[in-house]
Amino acid sequence: MPVFNAHIPANRYSPEQKRALADALNQSLVQGLGIPEGDRFIMISEHGEGELSLDPTFMGMQRSGDAMIITLLLGAHRPLEDKRAVAAAINRLVVEVLDVSPDDVFIALIPVPNESFSFGRGELQLADGAPRW
Repeated sequence: MPVFNAHIPANRYSPEQKRALADALNQSLVQGLGIPEGDRFIMISEHGEGELSLDPTFMGMQRSGDAMIITLLLGAHRPLEDKRAVAAAINRLVVEVLDVSPDDVFIALIPVPNESFSFGRGELQLADGAPRW
């Protein structure tokens, strides 16, 4: 049920690199949280000049023009250890597939109660049960 949105600079990455990015994000869930590969909900949004602003040095980073913001909606039941594991997996895998600096991957984890997800049909499939993974 996690949902990604990768906000990337426009015209910086090829269609193949964007597919590799989506695959890396999906794998970060598999490797970091043990989520099945089919639980894949990913948006990649390109932003033109002046539409994506990341401070180049905030928190001691050295960000380049490749910098991106990755948001992940995930179940609010996730403990801190899970959040650390998935953030590390996201960063490692994105760096590997896009050959960017680890400083260029800004991640925001957004907890959402499980009962707030609908996988389709307007139903809240997880509203009445415990998290599956």
